[in-house]
Amino acid sequence: MSRLRVIAAALLLMLAAVALPAHAQTFEDWVRKLAADDFGEKLQAAEKLGDLGDGRAVPALKALSDGMLYARKSDGVALIQDGNRYFDAASGKGLGELPAADVDKVRVNNRLRGVISASLSKLSLFSDDRATRLAAAKAAFANPTPETAAALERAAKSEKDPEVLTAIRFSLAATQVSAGSVADRVKAIESLAATADPAVRNLLAGLRNDKGAPPEVLKAAEAALTSIERRLAMVGILENVFQGISLGSVLLLAAVGLAITFGVMGVINMAHGEMIMLGAYTAYAVQQVCRALLPADLVGFYLVLSLPIAFLVSGAVGVLLERGVIRHLYGRPLETMLATWGISLMLQQAVRSIFDAQNKEVANPAWMTGGFDLMGGFFVAWNRLYIIAFCLLMLGIIALILRRTSFGLHMRAVTQNRDMAAAMGIPTARVDALTFGLGSGLAGMAGVALSQIGNVSPNLGQIYIVDSFLVVVFGGVGNLLGTLVASLSLGVINKILEPFAGAVLGKVAVLVFIILFIQWRPRGLFALKGRFVES
Repeated sequence: MSRLRVIAAALLLMLAAVALPAHAQTFEDWVRKLAADDFGEKLQAAEKLGDLGDGRAVPALKALSDGMLYARKSDGVALIQDGNRYFDAASGKGLGELPAADVDKVRVNNRLRGVISASLSKLSLFSDDRATRLAAAKAAFANPTPETAAALERAAKSEKDPEVLTAIRFSLAATQVSAGSVADRVKAIESLAATADPAVRNLLAGLRNDKGAPPEVLKAAEAALTSIERRLAMVGILENVFQGISLGSVLLLAAVGLAITFGVMGVINMAHGEMIMLGAYTAYAVQQVCRALLPADLVGFYLVLSLPIAFLVSGAVGVLLERGVIRHLYGRPLETMLATWGISLMLQQAVRSIFDAQNKEVANPAWMTGGFDLMGGFFVAWNRLYIIAFCLLMLGIIALILRRTSFGLHMRAVTQNRDMAAAMGIPTARVDALTFGLGSGLAGMAGVALSQIGNVSPNLGQIYIVDSFLVVVFGGVGNLLGTLVASLSLGVINKILEPFAGAVLGKVAVLVFIILFIQWRPRGLFALKGRFVES
């Protein structure tokens, strides 16, 4: 009997010895195991720390991944190195400087790095920072494992932010596509079919090639892929339309000033592109001045400051050009065209002499940087969106000037019948100068906008001058509505033709179309009416 008692006591002690370590493992114990010599223990500790969901493990795991985790030789405590100082990996307590002979660097292999990365992703799901949680939820889609699914399910229960919760559920569905019951897998596939994300298409395409998958799962994957392909095609169309509107807004900014000067004065101004260039270089100069004088957090306002300055600079050059050269050449279009072309070359050389011939970069302010994903694969850039809004705002302001001010009334009177306007006491010479200044100033503001989507160079104006004339001629000389319709139409047509014919052939096709259109309607889409224009 005593022998049985001894055996029973021994068994109980053995069971306690086996069960106690597993039960008594604390956060500090798992962190300590990160510095163990055995890779199996380190793998187990890294995985367990990710499952615990304790944010205190993030510095230790990052240090281990970056090769900055050390073990103290005397007691095996895990330490994080920061320069010459060390910190306790579990508590974060500073330990000061330690002799190199007292610590050993913890070794890491690729398998351990993979486990660390997965654990960090899981821990990020419970971060206090919303952006970190959102990034972790999106990153979990690329690593759809059962362990990730468990962390996503816990995060979904506690998440309050709608956008983060949607991303968590999206990634959770991705983890359930290849695991679980057939019904669960089909349900996950159907939920993913509601998106147009190309990553989902790739995931389901890989599942379609899985010969061991159940027929129900394969059928659901095929149906989901068909739905996603249709949605992606629609996204492609919307993206082309948006890019076309964006290009059209650039053309509108470049052409609206030309439409005013060409419509009122009948001058073929080949130097109009250089007014755009001057505005772009004005933005560059203002940016450099703001960087030198303003605090760092206010430098982004240089763009707002550049707009009126560019308008004044280009407008002043335009007035000088009209008063000094063009007013002597009215009625002689060929001489005007030749003179303005020569002036454009002079302005380009002047800019090269002042700023040199190298391209200049005008940085996007923080509020114009980046964008957002409107739909899967349909990325909307903030700078393009702001340019579209800005050009429509400027068009509205110009329309108000033309319709609601005495200057606009005089401009319209000169456009319809210059001789009658002069007989009525309207100073036509002054109207000509101010009109030319207004058109040139608008071109300068266009240059500021164009500096946000490309580099600034002395040849910048030459890129848009031909397209600007095409817009003006196609829309109707001097007609703002025609300029708007023509610029947006040509922009969308260019973007639609590019995937099929290429950029160069697309532009050639547009040019041929406009030539044929002008043969049919010589005055463009919206022709002005009046004795002067009819003569």
